[in-house]
Amino acid sequence: MIGRLRGVLAEVEEGHCLIDCAGVGYVVSCGARTLQRLPAPGDEATLHVEQSWSAENGPRLYGFLTRDERRAFTTLLGIQGVGPKAALSVLDVLPPGELASAVAREDKAAVGRANGVGPKLALRIVTELKGKPLGDVSFTPSAPGVHVEATAPAPSVTGEAVSALLGLGVAEVNARRAVDQALIRLGEDADLSAVIRAALQELGR
Repeated sequence: MIGRLRGVLAEVEEGHCLIDCAGVGYVVSCGARTLQRLPAPGDEATLHVEQSWSAENGPRLYGFLTRDERRAFTTLLGIQGVGPKAALSVLDVLPPGELASAVAREDKAAVGRANGVGPKLALRIVTELKGKPLGDVSFTPSAPGVHVEATAPAPSVTGEAVSALLGLGVAEVNARRAVDQALIRLGEDADLSAVIRAALQELGR
């Protein structure tokens, strides 16, 4: 079972990328949001990987930049009617924290924005995800007839670092890419100041 790949990003195509790990090229299916946040071809990339097999497509690798995204993907796959393509589409429009918030609000319309997810499937996703963890975020549904405002997840290091770079005038797409690369280098437990410094170094390359 492959859980993570680190190597040179050789190619980025629609729906997938190719990572060269010690001379072996791995084709990894990714959502559009993940592909947009990858480094430039020729640079080192790290992807958290979920391996899947189907009679139609055979073995496939699905890649994510964070463990939370991979965990949310596998949780979505546990819902009847949600295949890998639909799960990637949901995470394209709603990262794990935003998906958890949408589930807590019972916001079927937000989930239904994902390509290939109709109203019935969106309702099933919202219903079955209640109380389930999506990465480090979990929302428990309120009792019937009682409305409880969902508590938003605590600000993440990623979000705060991106905000700091935006405050310095960096374009959002560049800020997110630099922060993602900084977290890949330093690890997801790195403190905010170290992530910001590393992200600035990425921007200066």
